[in-house]
Amino acid sequence: MFVYGLIGWTVKVSLSDQHDALGSRGFVGLDNYVYLFTEDINGRFVHSLRNLAVFTVVFLAGAMLLGLLWAFLLERGVRGEGFFRTVYLFPMAISFVASGVVWRWLMNPSTGERAGGLNWLFQAMHLDFLRSEWWTNPTWGMSAMAMPAIWQIAGYVMALFLAGFRGIPHELREAAAVDGASTFQLYRRVIFPQLTPVALSALIIVGHMSMKMFDLIMSVSGAQWLTEVPAVYVWQALLTSDYAKAAAISVILLLIVAVVVVPYLRYVNRAERRS
Repeated sequence: MFVYGLIGWTVKVSLSDQHDALGSRGFVGLDNYVYLFTEDINGRFVHSLRNLAVFTVVFLAGAMLLGLLWAFLLERGVRGEGFFRTVYLFPMAISFVASGVVWRWLMNPSTGERAGGLNWLFQAMHLDFLRSEWWTNPTWGMSAMAMPAIWQIAGYVMALFLAGFRGIPHELREAAAVDGASTFQLYRRVIFPQLTPVALSALIIVGHMSMKMFDLIMSVSGAQWLTEVPAVYVWQALLTSDYAKAAAISVILLLIVAVVVVPYLRYVNRAERRS
């Protein structure tokens, strides 16, 4: 009732003409969906989807690569492994709102006397070429917006990969060594293929999180055109009591997430049945 019932209610509202607080006056079919893709002011919804795509790609690539690198280094054995593992995982304990406030200061786009955060640091170190407009840059704004998310989630991905490394039977390593495999061949031919299920799980989880990202973006940039994503657009539509539009955007976002998650769930179920 509280999941599928509310999803059904949202779908019903998205097919209505409830564009104010006075309630629905009739059924309009798919008109709200067509409007979002064809007649929305300045292509706002399509713009938010593009932003979401850029954010998701950069977020996924950064979190996966950084998490795998950290797990690889810890798996190879370092002194103080517990300390480093704690440091990498610590950002997960911080809310997106709190980290967003900090990263808003770090990615302060001002320069000169008004510079702050990273721009001030680069300026003080005479590395002016590294200064950036960060999230206010029309071209790279969404890529910069992914940096706080990568910093916060990479440790979680590291934990998944590290568990995958530790779960590989030691006998496989010994067999590869007996066969004369080098360290590079060991990881390429034996270890990394064993991490495929872990990588797929991490990819789905992180991708699912990125598609619903709201609090981090609002904490860093607020409701800005440059960094608007569908989740932020839903919130702004609700502020104007345009319930039909908000519901239509929500349903589209649900379908996008389902396209990613449902095949993964089917894959997991089939794998469990085979085992």
